[in-house]
Amino acid sequence: MAKRIISTQEAPAALGFYSQATATDTTLYCSGQIGIRPDTGELEHGVEAQARQAFRNLEAVIAEADRSTAQVMKLTIFLASIDDFAVVNRVMGEFFEAPYPARSCLAVAALPKGALVEVEAIVDLAP
Repeated sequence: MAKRIISTQEAPAALGFYSQATATDTTLYCSGQIGIRPDTGELEHGVEAQARQAFRNLEAVIAEADRSTAQVMKLTIFLASIDDFAVVNRVMGEFFEAPYPARSCLAVAALPKGALVEVEAIVDLAP
């Protein structure tokens, strides 16, 4: 199984030594996206705006692989504060419809660039 790199200018460039996503013939593994606007490189202000932008960024990476959020099998959400769960959950509902993907959501000590939320996904690429 050969590994392909998925990259788009519609999402922020990787902040380190990793790819926006890698793919096999059947699965897309998306790196975590935070709420950075790809056009300015700036982090959005507030958890709701950051969550919305993070999901937009994730959506752009998935679209580069010719898929949509409908093919997301597993979603992981990292929060700087678990108190933001309800807000981020509501924003997630703007990007996903039933049947929803499996999901984990956890609070972490810190996120890159002081972000409040980060999202990553595993996507089905099977025809």
